[in-house]
Amino acid sequence: MLTALFFYLFASLTVISGFMVVFVKNPVHAVLFLILAFFNVAGLFLLLGAEFLALTLLIVYVGAVAVLFLFVVMMLDVDFAELKSGFLNYLPAGLFVGGILLAEIIMVSGAWILNPALSTLEKVKEIDPTVTNTENFGKVLYTDHLYYFEAAGIVLLIAMVGAIVLTLRQRDGVRRQDIATQVGRQPKDAMEIKKVETGQGI
Repeated sequence: MLTALFFYLFASLTVISGFMVVFVKNPVHAVLFLILAFFNVAGLFLLLGAEFLALTLLIVYVGAVAVLFLFVVMMLDVDFAELKSGFLNYLPAGLFVGGILLAEIIMVSGAWILNPALSTLEKVKEIDPTVTNTENFGKVLYTDHLYYFEAAGIVLLIAMVGAIVLTLRQRDGVRRQDIATQVGRQPKDAMEIKKVETGQGI
């Protein structure tokens, strides 16, 4: 009974937060509602016994991705009024893409009704009940899906480099490091040896 109560609580807050992310006008408030949605989804993962996914969701998405969204929105200072002015121009394309996504969701959901045998298929990989959930997850991720995991890491690395290049601005009058000059510096360029006679000083 208590588990069902928490499930409906987390699920309802997740759905409400998702709608608020889409319909709220202030982008900063949208990111905050997104963080709230992540917290509630983490609660659902805990109810399912997937504690590793719950903590990963909080650490990676809330601690990095959502905060990054917030910083990008505040740093770029996007004129959202100008973006909304051309909303009707992109409405047909948005409806087309949304229709495709809706059709895919209906097809996936309806497949279980049209073919009930899908629910009786054997599992791809049996889970060892003698080890923890995190260890089972690591075995599957770093053995069966290692190449996909590495490919995702490469994509994220490229996205990170692209974000740095887009936001990097060259400003005049700012002293910067010249690595080649520092590496090629010789002792004679850094100091000068003076031979001082006894009793004369410098």
